[in-house]
Amino acid sequence: MSDLLKNSIRFILFILVQVLVLNKIPSLHRFITPYLYFLFILWLPFKTPRLSMTLIGFLFGLSLDFFVHTPGLHAAACTMIAYLRSFLIILLMPKETLEISYAEPSITSMGFMPYATYVLLLTFVHHVYILFLEWLQFPNILYFLGKVFATTGISLLLITITEMLFNRKSRYRTNVA
Repeated sequence: MSDLLKNSIRFILFILVQVLVLNKIPSLHRFITPYLYFLFILWLPFKTPRLSMTLIGFLFGLSLDFFVHTPGLHAAACTMIAYLRSFLIILLMPKETLEISYAEPSITSMGFMPYATYVLLLTFVHHVYILFLEWLQFPNILYFLGKVFATTGISLLLITITEMLFNRKSRYRTNVA
């Protein structure tokens, strides 16, 4: 299956799961909101250029904003993590690993600790950014931080379950044209 077709299917599936399943779960006293949709951005191929990645992140977030009727919250957060993603991959992976790497980020291609750090940091950045934009006030900083950490924890649990259920076949990226 081509990368374009595979990622198009992922795009649609992640939007549908977020809109039709996760957004229907009643949040715990409006405290915890499970987010999984941004995993689409984390799973995009390594070779995706930064400008394309940022544009894809924006369009993906805007698509979700259309369905959940939010004025650009998800578009802003997805654009942010799509832009930061390549910097984080460069920081976490040794240079020799980048040259003979797999096609997309996974536990197999990056190793457990770099991949866990990658997912944890981008999940945390996404949640801080989206919850800050959603809230846009700090009358109680402890409530805000609690909401960020609780939502990040639930999202990391969902990501772990998704990674275990959908074991992606990692294949080597080749230098052959």
